[in-house]
Amino acid sequence: MGGVLLYPYPMAKKPTVKKLFQRSSNSTVEAFDASELALAAIVEQAEKSEHVGGFISVEFDDENRVATYLYEANLAGYKGWRWCVTVAKVDEDSEPTICDVVVLPGPDALRPPEWIPYLDRILPGDVGIGDIVPSSLTDTRLVPGQQSLPNDEELDTALAIELGFGRARVMSIEGRDQAAKRWYDGERGPKAPVAQSAPKPCHSCGFFIPIAGSLRSTFGVCANAISPEDARVVSVDHGCGAHSEATFTEPVLN
Repeated sequence: MGGVLLYPYPMAKKPTVKKLFQRSSNSTVEAFDASELALAAIVEQAEKSEHVGGFISVEFDDENRVATYLYEANLAGYKGWRWCVTVAKVDEDSEPTICDVVVLPGPDALRPPEWIPYLDRILPGDVGIGDIVPSSLTDTRLVPGQQSLPNDEELDTALAIELGFGRARVMSIEGRDQAAKRWYDGERGPKAPVAQSAPKPCHSCGFFIPIAGSLRSTFGVCANAISPEDARVVSVDHGCGAHSEATFTEPVLN
């Protein structure tokens, strides 16, 4: 740390140990003042003095051997971040030495959003023509084919394994529950506005085709060409204005 580190630093007044040491300590060792050393280490690390802002605070450990100095970090893209310098003294007679210099986020720091794996970021409509979404072997929505529910396979489970038929993986109970909840709470469930205004529910409609498997009792597919739900999975208590039994009486003319 050569003579280029000019002191006193113009943007941060030199603090005194008495002013900095805010919390109580049972240690008989007097808290030391290494503010100039800490500031010099920051400026050296920052390369440019304008990257170092004003003094924020200093905190000592319980033995008054380690001090942590905080200064504002005037770095592009790091709004609210702080320079953090750790200074330590081995004993009362030794000189304080720098342990590390890092930049840490403050309480109001501008930080990047939390990382979300790509599988969790994909939304309906993101997968287009030619797009391929790599499969995950740890996807909890899927289980090996031999664990499939007998009601959801055309062959008996044991026979399917013996003959090598079936799929490598099928939906797990967790996967089915997620799908059922998503469908039931979505636009083709009983709470959708179109269902609330429907004359009758889907389960009584002639165009309603129940799906196979364990979800049969709750969902089916609409096969009415003029319905807004045509070719879509709907709940049995969904509905629309194109119900097969939504008839009307011919007006009588005098």
